[in-house]
Amino acid sequence: MSAILIFLAAIAVIIGRWLAGQRLMSKPWLEAGRAGDVIDRQGAPLPAVKVGLGIFLAVVGALFSLLISAYLIRMAGADWWSPPVPKLLWVNTAMLFASCAAMQWATVEARRGGEEASRLALDAALATGVLFLAGQVVAWLQLAAAGYVLADNPANSFFYILTGLHGLHVLGGLAVLGRTRLSASAGGRSSPGKLRLRTELCATYWHFMLVVWLVLLALFTGWANDLVDFCRQLVT
Repeated sequence: MSAILIFLAAIAVIIGRWLAGQRLMSKPWLEAGRAGDVIDRQGAPLPAVKVGLGIFLAVVGALFSLLISAYLIRMAGADWWSPPVPKLLWVNTAMLFASCAAMQWATVEARRGGEEASRLALDAALATGVLFLAGQVVAWLQLAAAGYVLADNPANSFFYILTGLHGLHVLGGLAVLGRTRLSASAGGRSSPGKLRLRTELCATYWHFMLVVWLVLLALFTGWANDLVDFCRQLVT
């Protein structure tokens, strides 16, 4: 229970700081300047879309926190044998880091109006994201070939469920990212402001997926055991 509370608190802090930067509490009628400037800065549709993404990420974070809590509780059983962590997961992690870096680059270029550089960054984010998913599938095949199948023991089941669920969310993000890239093509009909907004939303989602993956990787490698033991001591 303590682990899930810590995870939820961390997610709440991240989403809260992100929403705080979206000027949700601003008062445009008190801001100085021309009326058109205030409208441009405020952008009524923009906060609504970002709030919607924040709510979605909160739900996803709650889902993963529940699964992680169940993982920590179940690992105390006598029939728990953790599978070895494939070395390929480190390469996959590097690919996800590179994809997030490319998305951040795309966001910066979109804000600057660098359309060509933004398209190049989106291509890099797509390519490394696909490589991450392909690497996850190969890691699954390696474990299965070594005899660590889904129904062998609960640890294997949790590994496949958690990595599979994370992979599905990454796949969904790739679909949205692909649509954003098509909109950013030379013949795209979307306005620069809409493309900038889509790029920022994709970057936020991508960074969130990286945080979730790092938490899962810490669980699989045992790095989180010390933190879990510390939390249990606090509770008891």
